Amino acid sequence: MSMPSEETPLYSHPLPALEEWLRGLGARQEEPYSPRWDLRREAWTARIELEVEEVKVSWREPGGESVRLFPYGLSRADAEAAILAGP
Repeated sequence: MSMPSEETPLYSHPLPALEEWLRGLGARQEEPYSPRWDLRREAWTARIELEVEEVKVSWREPGGESVRLFPYGLSRADAEAAILAGP
């Protein structure tokens, strides 16, 4: 599948492209057809949820949990940078 430019807003990505992007980040889908994805890094883990109005990211680390909501109007590059920056 051809991915839209990384500067393209998430709302312009078809669902299969969003799923491919998340796989490319190393995230694993919770179960087939689930909107929930788990991403593991050495210092933290994150649950990424493709909700109707936004992308919800919940980071967990030894010191606690933080949650942020990202609108689908955000570019894929900006969303990726925010997710990978961690809590």
